[in-house]
Amino acid sequence: MKALLRIFRPSRKLVFIIAGVALLGGVSGGAALYIGKDKILGPSAEAANGLSCTDVNLVTIKRQNRVWIRKYIKTEPTDGMTRVKTALRVAKAIYDAQKPDLVQVVVLDTNGPTLRSDIRGRAIGADVVYIPHPDPILESEEAKTYTARYYDGTAAANGLFFGERVDLPEDEITALNASFKDYSDCIDPIAVAATKGGEGEGKKAEKTEDAKPAEGGEHGSAPAEAAAAEKAAPAAGH
Repeated sequence: MKALLRIFRPSRKLVFIIAGVALLGGVSGGAALYIGKDKILGPSAEAANGLSCTDVNLVTIKRQNRVWIRKYIKTEPTDGMTRVKTALRVAKAIYDAQKPDLVQVVVLDTNGPTLRSDIRGRAIGADVVYIPHPDPILESEEAKTYTARYYDGTAAANGLFFGERVDLPEDEITALNASFKDYSDCIDPIAVAATKGGEGEGKKAEKTEDAKPAEGGEHGSAPAEAAAAEKAAPAAGH
C-alpha cells in the first residue's frame, strides 16, 4: 500500500500549479462579480448600439430644396437610454444612405400605436433629431446638430410610456455616437414580405404610404431646430 501511495503522490511542483490555477480562477470570477462583466469583456452589442428595431412608417418631406425624413420605429421593451441609442444609430444610418438635411427618428413600443394620428405624447419612448448642417435661416436660430429625449420609464401594455422625460445635453449625445460599433438600420417588414413572395403587395403598400400626407396632430414633433419641417408636415409635440 505504501508503495502505491508513493507512486500516486503528486510532486510539490504539480500541487503548486494546480493551486495557482484554482486561485486565478477564483480571483477572476470574483473580479467579474465585483467589477462587472461589461468592464472586463466589454459592453454587449445591445449596450453599445441599442436594440434591433422594425420600421413602422416613413415620411419624406421636400420643401425649399431641403429634404426632411421622419421615421417611426418599434423596439422590444427596454430602458430609455437604449431607446435613444437605437434612434441615434438609425438616424445616422438613414443619413449615410440618403444624405437628407434633417432626420427625425421616433421610437415606439412594440405594442404602441401604428397610426400617425395616435403617435403622440406618452406613445413616444424616445425622439431624436439629427441636422448634419444646421441652417439658422431654414431651421431656427437655435438649431443644433442633435437633440434627443426619452421617457425613463417602461411602457404599459397599451404601449404608452411612463416616467420623467429626459432631455440629453448635446455633448452626451456626441459621446454616445462615438461609442457605436456600427450604424445599422431597422428591419423593413415590406422588404421582408417581398423576399417571401409578397413583392406586389409590398410595393402597393409602400406607394400608398408615401402618398399619404402627414396628419394634423400627430406626435413626434421635431423640436425648434426642425421648425421648417413642421411647417411642411405638422406634428404634435411631446
